[in-house]
Amino acid sequence: MKRIIAATKNRHKIKEIEAITSQFGMNIISRDDAGVPDVEIPEDGDTFEENSYKKAYGIMELSGEITVADDSGLEVDYLDGAPGIYSARFAGEGATDDKNNEKLLQLMKDVPFEQRTARFVSVITMVFPDGKSVVARGTVEGHLAYELKGERGFGYDPMFIPEGYSETMGEISGEEKNRISHRANALKVLREKLREEFGDFEASGK
Repeated sequence: MKRIIAATKNRHKIKEIEAITSQFGMNIISRDDAGVPDVEIPEDGDTFEENSYKKAYGIMELSGEITVADDSGLEVDYLDGAPGIYSARFAGEGATDDKNNEKLLQLMKDVPFEQRTARFVSVITMVFPDGKSVVARGTVEGHLAYELKGERGFGYDPMFIPEGYSETMGEISGEEKNRISHRANALKVLREKLREEFGDFEASGK
């Protein structure tokens, strides 16, 4: 399996990415475990794609190894796509998941169910030391619940009901979430793009 460094420090994200990429011949290692210096990569882009690339490229420069970065968030149609790229700090810099969910619940309090459409978006970028990069976007459509349900997952999971389900992302099993999530869908796209670019990624050791 080829070693790839995860640019994120979010252990939840690393766990989700690892559960999926292990099927693709990729061994994800956290930046801490790889000995990458503890630096903050500014997420000041205007899109998920820009932020994902900035993180991946920044850590690749420091490590000299293949790096993967994910930028993800929740887009709510009723709020014109907010919180979007500001999902992690929707309630302010350093906001907790509870605070972000609390703000969103308040904003959506009286909105009827048919207008509570939303989607999780994940953009995953893999940057190689030779400068090449591969970008993959994945989404999962759904609706927002009227209250938080479930102890699984993180972020807005307890409020998001995927299309075709009656339970939130915070209630379904980790295995099921990894099958249908925006991150899983982005990783499936990533795998296909790697095959197009490099042929058999696993066999070639690219």
